[in-house]
Amino acid sequence: AMMLMRNSEEEATPLQLKLNVLADQIGKFGFLAAGLMFIVLLFKMLVLSYMNHHWVSMNELLTTLISIVIQAITVIVVAVPEGLPMAVTLALAFATTEMLKDNNLVRHLSACETMGNATAVCSDKTGTLTENKMTVVSASVAEKQFTRTHDMQRWRYQVNPLALDLTIEAISVNSTAFEGKDGEGQIKFIGSTTECAMIEFARKLGYSYQDHRAASRSALIYPFSSTVKSMTTVIEVNDCNARSPNRSQYRVYTKGAAETIIKACTHYMDIKGQVRPIESNIRVEQEMLVNAYAERSLRTLAIAYRDVDQATFLSFSPDDAPIHNLVLLGIVGIQDQLRPGVIESVQAFRRAGVFVRMITGDNLETAKAIAKECGILTPGGIAMTGPEFRALNSHQQYEVIPRLQVLARSSPIDKTIVVSRLQERNEVVAMTGDGTNDGPALKLANVGFAMGIAGTEVAKEASDIILMDDNFNSILQALKWGRAVNDGVRKFLTFQLTVNIAAVVLSFISAVVSEKSESILSAVQLLWVNMIMDTFAALALATEPLTDDLVKRKPLRKDSSLINWRMSRMIFGQAFFQIAVNLILMFHGPALFGLDPSNTKVLRTMVFNVFVFLQVFNELNCRRIDDRLNILRGITHDHLFLIIQGFVVISQVIIVQYGGLAFKTAPLSLSQWLITIGIGSLSIPAGTFIRLLPNRLPCFWSENNDDEFNHEISYSRLYWESAVQHVMKDVQNKKAVHEYKF
Repeated sequence: AMMLMRNSEEEATPLQLKLNVLADQIGKFGFLAAGLMFIVLLFKMLVLSYMNHHWVSMNELLTTLISIVIQAITVIVVAVPEGLPMAVTLALAFATTEMLKDNNLVRHLSACETMGNATAVCSDKTGTLTENKMTVVSASVAEKQFTRTHDMQRWRYQVNPLALDLTIEAISVNSTAFEGKDGEGQIKFIGSTTECAMIEFARKLGYSYQDHRAASRSALIYPFSSTVKSMTTVIEVNDCNARSPNRSQYRVYTKGAAETIIKACTHYMDIKGQVRPIESNIRVEQEMLVNAYAERSLRTLAIAYRDVDQATFLSFSPDDAPIHNLVLLGIVGIQDQLRPGVIESVQAFRRAGVFVRMITGDNLETAKAIAKECGILTPGGIAMTGPEFRALNSHQQYEVIPRLQVLARSSPIDKTIVVSRLQERNEVVAMTGDGTNDGPALKLANVGFAMGIAGTEVAKEASDIILMDDNFNSILQALKWGRAVNDGVRKFLTFQLTVNIAAVVLSFISAVVSEKSESILSAVQLLWVNMIMDTFAALALATEPLTDDLVKRKPLRKDSSLINWRMSRMIFGQAFFQIAVNLILMFHGPALFGLDPSNTKVLRTMVFNVFVFLQVFNELNCRRIDDRLNILRGITHDHLFLIIQGFVVISQVIIVQYGGLAFKTAPLSLSQWLITIGIGSLSIPAGTFIRLLPNRLPCFWSENNDDEFNHEISYSRLYWESAVQHVMKDVQNKKAVHEYKF
């Protein structure tokens, strides 16, 4: 195990590998465009010199060459995605900072984006899905019961007061649990988890266990015995003790395993607080109640008492508890409850296309009951023990793993085997663990989650993310942030590649057709556009807050395209639109705006302004990379995006109005500002039109959902197989009954 952890190397994540390839491709495109521009402009200069019979001087040649080189270098700067690594780093840094607020301490940045495409989550039960705290969730006292914790207070006023007082006194005096400070100095109940749950139950009902103990004097105490599965305390009865129908000098209180205590009872207390003999039907009812609690994975305890006189008390053995002729007060069901929100989180994982499995050391029945309660174990799913799973050969494990939902009585090696089998199916696996022996499984998993509270140092060192609150709900937040990182990078790419194509093509065409071989956008203007495209766009698009839409789609495959068909359609559609608009303004601007054809500076400024505002409004389009039309959804909560957009607009106003010397611009009038901003805003309806285009357009594009990861055995298939098996079983039963009759 330790060798596995030592020899493991940091692997590049799927996103990192795809970005490296894309960056190389874009860089090659930029150098190719720049080289082509240099050759074409140089060729143009030579051809014009030949046609005009005027060979340029050496000074003119060098000046022209320098101008052409500057334009070519500017094209390279604009085309090469130097802001791409920064966008990824920004997205990861922002996500990890926000994840810490959600109790996720990210130790490896790459784990954040890897978690976004997780297809399977294997979780512990105790402390992760549950609170790791025993709680009374059901109780029946004097034939009155509650089955849900929020009914407890109403039940208190329905149960017979006499029976309730006796029950609370039994809980208080027949217990070794007490209140004290733990290692961190916090006040909490100290003792066995079961007794702490009982004392907490009494407190929730409004009683003080300290008052009952202070009012009672213990005469005999029989500690819990695993032989008789019970604990018994005998008290001397005084005026401060609870009343009973057959009050005497001493009272025996017993609690223990329900099956044992019920057998030791000869009487029970009814709904009116009267002691009656236990008839066979009453005994069956109590046993059925115990079974019902057990089916809900509740730990059942029965509480009983018996009033005795002094002679009987003196006959008690100091070694053997007097567990006979008892009066049954009630039965309580205790459970390690699910954490709040776990059921909703499991459902969210399912909607997100992530298969959740429970791997626990608990017994199978308890694990199945908890898994059913939180929605992990579904019809058609398999629940089995670790030894049973290990007994299968590799092929059998490979075949059973898609349907496996609960693995009980598991050991750390089982976690490693589960991760290996899932990864053999090309799944991205997230695994939780807290023990030292969980280290190899955490290291082997694509994303290892260690428990921050219950976890050992070895587990934390082997993990990628530490759950500071040991809470399953925090894993869902990690999934959301992982997907937010992936989406942020894709949004930025959609925006950047659009500007790349538009700026490079516009610079190339305008330089070629220009008499002076100058681009319509100057080098400094292109550098400002590059700053908008790289730095500010990365900040704006890679730091958007979470939305619930992130978990309403399936994860992506490891080999899925970084740029899907929707992104490609938007990139090329917007680039074509922006190039067309700017070329129209470049050639027909004077006529459209009523400008003097000789005054090209104002026209060039208006084209520059239109180009920048096309990007500003297209950045709104890029907030969504799906086909939904509401691009402004949640924008009021995206404060950083609004601040950056405001900064870009204000900077553009200053550059145009006051930056003429550096940016080769001329101040524009109010009408010219309104016109250029209005033309720039056409990016939004253009984006809407592109989204409304059909998903399939022959010779151009077709919808491709192959990038999504699809489980071989989906939840719907499990439901369908379970339903078919149920129907077939019913048919066989009816057939067997029919054959038996005839």
